[in-house]
Parts: sequence; structure tokens; C-alpha cells
Amino acid sequence: MNVALLVDFGSTFTKVSAVDLDPPRLLARAQAPTTYATGLEQGLEGALEALREALGGRLPAFRHRLACSSAGGGLRMVAVGLVPGLTAEAARRAALGAGARVLATFSGVLRPADLDRLAELEPDIILLAGGTDGGNRTALLDFARALARCPTGATVVVAGNREASPDAAAILEAAGKAVVVVENVLPRLDTLQVEPAREAIRRVFMERIVVARGWKEVESRLGSILMPTPAAALRGAELLAAGAGPEEGLGDVLVVDIGGATTDVHSVADGLPTDGKTVLRGLPPPRSQRTVEGDLGLRHGAPSLAEAAGFIPAGGGPSPWLQRVRRRAADPAFVPGPQETEERLADQELARAAVRLAVERHAGRRETLATPHGRRWIQRGKDLRGIRHVIGTGGIFRHAPDPAGILAAALDLQGEGPVLRPRQARLWVDGDYLLSHAGLLAAVDPAAALKLLKAGLVPVGQA
Repeated sequence: MNVALLVDFGSTFTKVSAVDLDPPRLLARAQAPTTYATGLEQGLEGALEALREALGGRLPAFRHRLACSSAGGGLRMVAVGLVPGLTAEAARRAALGAGARVLATFSGVLRPADLDRLAELEPDIILLAGGTDGGNRTALLDFARALARCPTGATVVVAGNREASPDAAAILEAAGKAVVVVENVLPRLDTLQVEPAREAIRRVFMERIVVARGWKEVESRLGSILMPTPAAALRGAELLAAGAGPEEGLGDVLVVDIGGATTDVHSVADGLPTDGKTVLRGLPPPRSQRTVEGDLGLRHGAPSLAEAAGFIPAGGGPSPWLQRVRRRAADPAFVPGPQETEERLADQELARAAVRLAVERHAGRRETLATPHGRRWIQRGKDLRGIRHVIGTGGIFRHAPDPAGILAAALDLQGEGPVLRPRQARLWVDGDYLLSHAGLLAAVDPAAALKLLKAGLVPVGQA
């Protein structure tokens, strides 16, 4: 047999799959709680033991051993730059698939209060931008001097004016900071170039998170970690949309991944205006886009999700939800039993809220303008209204009473709102939770990965 072992170290569960590549089929999958605090090898051993039982008591010889990780929540990142909107957009796009989540953006002059706030955030990485190539040198150097005084151990990725970057790096290194210099994320005012910064962030993820947080203990069994889970999941979404070789894809897709700590949204679509009456403001959206909502998880993030959804009054006033979300935050491995109807319904409502809020934040928006020639629209961000396939992935879809009801929260069925969400779509569930695993497998066999992923999609409705 030509079998691959696929491993995803998540913030709540370590998930493993055994996949036969000839022909592509899932042999078994299993999971165990991620033991982040005490050593990830314990969670891996538990998941492999469960996989062994699912396979009849014996693990096959694996030709491929591929792993990804989001354990520990990924890299905490802040961005510093000259132009607020462009800095935030550059940071968001650079973090895409690189294993980072953007906590905050600082622009203009870095005041002492800003440096205090930055230190409080305890970032793992700082993306430092400033000036176009051949343009303003002063801003990048001023930022570097300010960051040199900041009590943070974050790695600084310098991605500003290429004429000033070496001097900025020297200032930071003299202050004992770890520095990586890459090409400018904003070489010209109308151009974002984020791939070099993204690759640097991914390298920092591998070196600083994967190694420093206990990965050496599992390397003997799995080899090196291939990529961050966000990169694997995005690759799976891209594969599902585009196809591989003779295996056709679905076309434009929206994928919502509901986890214990975050809710991630992936869209693979152009998202540009589709009529002559709408004008795009700002930079064109990337075809492949991912957003991470760190306050919308079902377990670690349950209290903040309930507050964002309005289930709990801001400030923690009395609410019947308080006990439920506290239980989930205290016990991230909690899964309601078949007889715990109220708890299952609570998970259902939390998941619906997570989908609605996460997709609203991911999607673009439009404003109506009255002109002498009639109504016109200004679009900012990505138009998702033409997407015809919405896929849900995550453990919630395995035990929720109504998975279609959860996914329907992604849609704007009236189609008249300012948020450009999908209007009508087929609803699917990634029944075997293979999105990130398929993204991993695509590194060695894209066609097999796509067949595996498509075979695991379960239709749950159409809206």
C-alpha cells in the first residue's frame, strides 16, 4: 500500500489521518487532545493510538509523513508603518497562510504610549514598513530607533524603503533585536509586494514556534513540520477551487473553519466589481484570501464570541450564557454527549454566530452614491456575492444538530445589505475534516489530495 500519515497539531485537538494514495481513499482518522502545555508528543501518541485501533490494531508502513501546526495559536504579529490603511493591508496579506495573526497596526509617529501598548501585546513578530523605494527614508529610521527602545523580544521583519532598510536593521541589531530584512512591501504607492515578507514570517514560524514550543520531541517520528496549518488549509481551499490535472475543481469557494480558539475564513474568488456602476476603492483584493478571527472560537474563545454576538452583555453582566461559555473555556476538549441537548444547541448557536461574524468581517462592503446619472456604488474589499459553494469544516459539524443552519449564517439571502456576502450557494460539510490534510498531501500528490477532499464533502443543503 502507498499510505501517507497526515498530522495536524491544532490548538485543541491533534488530528491524524491515514490515507491510501492508490487509489486515493481515507483509511481512518483519529484525534486526541493537544497536550501543548506538557509536551506535544503526548497528544500525538494518543492520536496515533486511536488511529491504530481504528485500523484494527496495527499501523501500516507510511511512505509519507506530513505535518502542519497551529498549536499555541500561531505567531502574534503587529505591524508598524507610515500609511495606516496600506500598513494594515500589507500586514494582513503578509500574514495570509504564514502562521501569523495580526494583533494591531501602528502608524505615524510611535509615541511612548504606543511602545507601551506594543510591549503589552507581547508579539512574536513585528512587520516594519515605511517609505516607497527611493522615497521617504526618515520614517523607517525613526521607527527603527523607537522600536530599539521597546522592551520586546519580537523578531522584526524590515520590509520598507530598500535604501533605508540596511540602516534600520543596523539600528535594531545594535539594540539586540533579531532582524530579517526583505524586499519592500510597498515599493510604489499603488503596489503591494507581500510575498517576501510572508516567506520571512513563515520561516520565523517554523524556527521560533515549531522548534521552541516542543516540536523536537516529535521530529523523530514525523520529520520536520511541512507548513503552518493556515497555509495547509488555504492550499486545500485553492485546490478545491482550481482542480488538479484532470480532476476538476468546484470553482469559486468560501470555506469557514470553526475551531476552539479561532474561526478562519478562506475565499478563493476574484471578488472584483461585476458591473459598470460599481467602482473599487483601494487595492484589488487577492484571489486567495484568509482572515483569522481570534475572538470567535468555540472553546478558548467562547467568552469573547458570546460577547461579540450579544449573548453576554459587554462588561460581563448577568446572562444564562455565562456558565456555558466558562465551561467551554475551562475545558477546551468538551464535546456535548448525545443526551446533552441544551449544550449541543448552545454549540449550534455559538457556531452560527461565529460564521456570521467571521464572514461579515472577511467580506467587502459597498456604499451607495446618488449621482446625476442614478445610483452608483463604491466597493471596498472583496465581493463574495457570486460564490456558489460554501464549505464548513471543524469538529462542530460532526455533532451539531443542524450543520446547514450553521453554514446558512454565511449568506445574505436578501442580497441587499452593505456587506458583500454570498447570496445563494450550495452548502457542504468537510465530513472527514480533511481540508488542511488535503493541503498537506498536495505537496506530494495534488490530484490524490483533491479526490480525497471532494470525496469527503457532504452536501447539507442549498440556500
